[in-house]
Amino acid sequence: MEIEKKYLINIPFDKITRYPHINIEQGYICTNPVIRIRKTDESYYVTYKSSGLMVRQEFEDEISKEQYNTLKSKIDHNIISKKRYYIPLDKSLTVELDIFNDKLEGLIMAEVEFDSEESANNFTPPSWFVKEVTFDSRFHNSNLCKEENIRFLDVQL
Repeated sequence: MEIEKKYLINIPFDKITRYPHINIEQGYICTNPVIRIRKTDESYYVTYKSSGLMVRQEFEDEISKEQYNTLKSKIDHNIISKKRYYIPLDKSLTVELDIFNDKLEGLIMAEVEFDSEESANNFTPPSWFVKEVTFDSRFHNSNLCKEENIRFLDVQL
C-alpha cells in the first residue's frame, strides 16, 4: 500500500544539494492501470499501481537492464527524467524531492510517504511546501508524461 501526499515547493536550490540523491528515468507502458518501468542509477524496476490519489496499491519488482531496455521500447508518451533528493523531516518522515528535467524542466515536487491514512491526514507540511497537489491527478507522474499535461505545466509554473 502506498500512502503519499504531493506538494509543489519553494526552497533555495543550495539547501537541497547537500542531501543524498539518485537519478531516475521512468516511463509508462500503461497509464490506466499504471504500469511503470524505472531506472534508478543502476537498478531497474517494474511497478504496478492501482487507481487512487493519496492511497493506492503498489507492487514493485526488480528487473534486469535488458528487461528494462526491452520494455522501454514499448512505453507510451514521454520518458520522465528527474533527480530525487532525500530530505529528512521530523517524526521519521522523509521528503522525496524531485527536480524534473527535459520537457518537465522547472517542476519541483515533493512527496511524503506515510504508514497510515491517519498520519497522512494529520500531517502539517513545512512552510516551504507551497501548494498541495495530492488530489490533482495532473501531478501524478503517469499523467505528467503526457504531452497535454506538459503544456498545462507551462501555464502553471
